[in-house]
Amino acid sequence: MTDKPAERAPDSDEVIGGSAPLRDTTSGPLGIVIFWFGVAFSVAHIYFNTLATLPELWTSAIHWGGFAFLCALTVPMAAGLQRRAPGPALVIDLCIGVAAMACAVYVILAFDPLYDRGVRFIASDWVFSILAVALALEFARRTAGWFIPLLSLVGVTYVFWWGQLIGGTFHFPGLSLETTLFRSYFEVSGMFGSIARISSTFVFMFILFGAFLVRSGAGDFVIDMARAVAGKLIGGPGLVAVIGSALTGTVSGSAVANTVSTGVITIPLMKRAGFPARFAAGVEASASTGGQIMPPIMGAGAFVMASYTQIPYLTIVSVSVLPAIMYFLTVAFWVRIEAKKHDLRPDDEEPPRFAEIMKRGGITFILPITALVAMLIYGFTPTYAAAGAIVSVIVASWLTPNRMGPRAIIEALALGARNMVNTAMLLVSVGLIVMVVSATGVGNTISLLMADWAGGSLILAIVLIGLASLVLGMGLPVTAAYIVLGTLSAPALYELISQAHLVEVIANGQLPEQAKAIFMLAAPDKLAALSGPMTTAEARALLDLVPKDFSSQLFEQALEPALLTTALLSAHMIIFWLSQDSNVTPPVCLTAFAAAAIAKTPPMATGFTAWRVAKGLYIVPLLFAYTPFLSGDWAIAFEIFAFGTVGIYGLATAYQGYGEAPVAIYLRPILAAAGVAALWPLGTLWQAVAAAVIVAVVALTILQDKRRPKAAAA
Repeated sequence: MTDKPAERAPDSDEVIGGSAPLRDTTSGPLGIVIFWFGVAFSVAHIYFNTLATLPELWTSAIHWGGFAFLCALTVPMAAGLQRRAPGPALVIDLCIGVAAMACAVYVILAFDPLYDRGVRFIASDWVFSILAVALALEFARRTAGWFIPLLSLVGVTYVFWWGQLIGGTFHFPGLSLETTLFRSYFEVSGMFGSIARISSTFVFMFILFGAFLVRSGAGDFVIDMARAVAGKLIGGPGLVAVIGSALTGTVSGSAVANTVSTGVITIPLMKRAGFPARFAAGVEASASTGGQIMPPIMGAGAFVMASYTQIPYLTIVSVSVLPAIMYFLTVAFWVRIEAKKHDLRPDDEEPPRFAEIMKRGGITFILPITALVAMLIYGFTPTYAAAGAIVSVIVASWLTPNRMGPRAIIEALALGARNMVNTAMLLVSVGLIVMVVSATGVGNTISLLMADWAGGSLILAIVLIGLASLVLGMGLPVTAAYIVLGTLSAPALYELISQAHLVEVIANGQLPEQAKAIFMLAAPDKLAALSGPMTTAEARALLDLVPKDFSSQLFEQALEPALLTTALLSAHMIIFWLSQDSNVTPPVCLTAFAAAAIAKTPPMATGFTAWRVAKGLYIVPLLFAYTPFLSGDWAIAFEIFAFGTVGIYGLATAYQGYGEAPVAIYLRPILAAAGVAALWPLGTLWQAVAAAVIVAVVALTILQDKRRPKAAAA
């Protein structure tokens, strides 16, 4: 039995921005307490998620109380206290952590007596509910900065205080403070509601799975595999960054952690190969951002999406594979074009052999991932599948030189708990925002306003959501931004996508008879027009006559259930993808800042470079909105993927003025138009013509490039 030294992995969530630096807990009595508490708490979560049948409120409360205790000990109250010797500050933090655990225990013990009293608060209920909300805000501040606690505080006070003081659209009659605290603390719609449940089940189990993979040495395999595949290609080091980040993204839920873990290797490789330092950092940041959209983990987004939409997790991750690959291909195109432009040749260093890589650590990566996917396909829940995958990591390690013994297993359990602290504090505090939205109905109000501002235009609605995600991303991590945006804007976006499908049905004269009955009530004089085909404008005008209250009923009567499911998934996936841009878009772009620190480049300039390379974050969501990319029909999905990839390459070449060779100025508009046509859902014939134009232009530029040396020699 051999236990290699433990690897220090970054915190497995993107919320490290804005938080205080970690307290030095690597040694001494404090380190021992944190280590063994983390081990015990990880084991407890495995028990909760596999064998136990405890109420959701109990497990969510215990989940928050334990990680709040770890947060109090690892993240100090003020940034300047992180490396001071144990003293009053640590004692205060220890008391705060114990108070959080007491709040978790109290909600369990006081729940039944509270209902026996007719939900009437006594003194202790007031004390613990106020304390719990205050501590949730404080721990969110420590781990994610001021934005989330301020937003939560504004929302909670809106419920019982200032909502009734304002007029207009956002006027709210108000709930009592007692009712607000009850909903926040004792009900499953508040702190310990669905978001906390997702955190304690799916998210933690997959973060623990990632910790076991890191401890088994699978991280080294990822980089070695990427070098073996792309090391000798043009732009090889850049492609290594793309492939390495994609493979890391399959098991990492954090763009920042992905950047730090792979960037320390790939950015120096790219700089040594001749790539400009800022471009190297931008490529790593944009590629690592793709890890958040790469199945099977997709950050915490896939789990939240499954909870919101009630679409199976396996369905979400399966339809996300091709879009994620398309995104990574867009980044790879930029790398190749940059390498061709600067005539960068592959590194002379011999890449590792495939057989040797597999022997060293390939089994510890491939076997657990295969076991995870197989269990999901077979019908196991994601939590059971993650538990089985953890066991498979241990078993697979025994087939390699890096065998995991008891020490390595214990260290992986402790690492998983440490990596979960920020995520747990973030998601529980976001539950307060979700409570405000559900209690006040402000989500429906904002959805209606967004639909009015968009004026029925789907593309304008997507632009508005993109701008909102950019603003929220300045203060919220990606997962929190998606939760807030999804709660507020997904209903409006879903309705607009469904309307687009319904307009097409009406224009083709295919409206079912049961749906015509709704038009009979709304506009009986227009009923005859529904019998035959019409223009899209005429169909939209007819649809506008139907009152908004009948929209959902009309969708159900006129559209297939599978089509409505696709529309709902598309709406959430668009928001989820657009939420990622905060990682690479200035002024706050955490992955770009992390990459800039490694490359020693200006952070803001690196952010703009990463934003330029990550244009796929904006292009692919348009395919979700206007094509059946997420319908689950693999033939259609592959067709959209193929034409879309060619179109994106055409756009990248037109933008850069360089592809496989320099592109003449008069050819760039042609390439751009052909790229848009290949992407846009105009029909297979037009897409085929556009793709042929792109191939012809690229071939022409290559031919011209080959003729130049001959002409110069003559």
